[in-house]
Amino acid sequence: MTTSRGIRTSNGRLLVPTLLFIALVVAVVGSLGAPLITSVAGEFSVSLATAQWTLTAPLLVGAIATPVLGRLGAGPRRRQVTLATLAVVVAGSFLAVVPPSFGWLLAGRAAQGTGLGLTALMMGVARDHLPAARSGPAIALLSVASTVGIGVGYPLAGLLTDMAGLRAAYGLGLLITTVALAAAWWSVPQPPTGRSAPVDVPGAVLLGSGLVALLLAIGETTTWTDHPVFGAALLVVAAILIGTWARRERRCTAPLVDLALLRSPAVAGANAVMLLGGIGMYLLLTLVTRYVQTPDSTGYGFGVDVFVAGLVLVPFSVLGFVGGKLVRPLSVRLSPATVLALGGTAVLVALLVFALSRSQLWHSFAVMGVLGLGVGAFSAAMPAAILSVTPAEETSSAMSFNQVVRSVGFSIGSALGGLTLAAHTPADSTFPTDTGFTTASWIGAAAMGITVVAALTLRQAPDSTTTGPADLPEQITQPGQHDPRDRVVGDIRGNQQDRR
Repeated sequence: MTTSRGIRTSNGRLLVPTLLFIALVVAVVGSLGAPLITSVAGEFSVSLATAQWTLTAPLLVGAIATPVLGRLGAGPRRRQVTLATLAVVVAGSFLAVVPPSFGWLLAGRAAQGTGLGLTALMMGVARDHLPAARSGPAIALLSVASTVGIGVGYPLAGLLTDMAGLRAAYGLGLLITTVALAAAWWSVPQPPTGRSAPVDVPGAVLLGSGLVALLLAIGETTTWTDHPVFGAALLVVAAILIGTWARRERRCTAPLVDLALLRSPAVAGANAVMLLGGIGMYLLLTLVTRYVQTPDSTGYGFGVDVFVAGLVLVPFSVLGFVGGKLVRPLSVRLSPATVLALGGTAVLVALLVFALSRSQLWHSFAVMGVLGLGVGAFSAAMPAAILSVTPAEETSSAMSFNQVVRSVGFSIGSALGGLTLAAHTPADSTFPTDTGFTTASWIGAAAMGITVVAALTLRQAPDSTTTGPADLPEQITQPGQHDPRDRVVGDIRGNQQDRR
């Protein structure tokens, strides 16, 4: 039996847990590469730089898959796209467990990366098939889960590697992705009828190629230290390809991403804030995990193993979800932009504390907790800032673009941290000086300071309280189908009543 909104009534209560589980799974699988790089290098007799591709490859594939899946998710086959993508992730997870060679492992990790584009689809499902009172909080939790879920995969992977070896850690990915596929088949409903979402294939190729060039340039720190001219050339190529894509999208009848949405100051500003905030957040995340694993023989660091380094991320995940839950009561009195600024301020405080005090291991745990609190609030407030002026049928597309922006911000943050530490590494040493961590922290603090100021300026941009039905595109509504504009107008009226 199905309801008028397309959910099987027997499984409707499982929808939100399923969506959150899928978002967590793709975040955990994506993070499996980070703690296992050293083990991969030893297992397959490759260099650390080569083993690094087990982390880079899924991120690259995910950046390309995200906008494509977002467009497909706006059409009538969202359920089929979700199941097919999870099937690809399961196949990739199997290859990662039983690879006959490093090449097969890399192929499996790349296939796992397609799952990183599913979070935006899950947001579209939540907005289409949940009551207005539940869809907003669910979308906020999905945004939080896709970020702080990183902290779940790291310690589990480290523990399994220490106990049973590399293949056991990748076996975790196979188990949870298989369960996610079964849960999606059972609970994810068909989208509302009357939609179509043709994919602009040339546009997808242009955007994908541009993102690959951009993420290679900013994500591979050795490119700038060993081949700076090649790194600069990659940035130029990326700018040309993405610029050509943007020009095509404005003229295309079925764009991959509706760039017209970026004309809204709220949407454009929120994506800019996401880019800047992503830089500071991921920079600190990588600094702390690297700092605690540095041998104390260098004069700093604690020389902890992979498992303990993963435990440092537990406060990040726990308080990340706490921060996400705080957004709803805060939003009763504060605008999404103000909540974004508060989240960014918490991240800024974490960066300042790490820059000034990190002599004890518990300092790192505390810093990661404050970081998680800020990231959770920031991530949960971001969808509200964007979706308040986005039609329901464009939810997947709009949020997929935001996810791509976040990936670029994370890559820039990672690259900035790596380049700064490389610049402070003596020629005869493997590890950077302690000053390098301090300098990198201040760079991150500067990025987050700008983020907070930019978020506060969004309060001057039109938000949901100034958006009415006339601002939303017309579309044909089938008999018995809920008009997406009704959902947005209901959200608007609810927000106005809350603020009164």
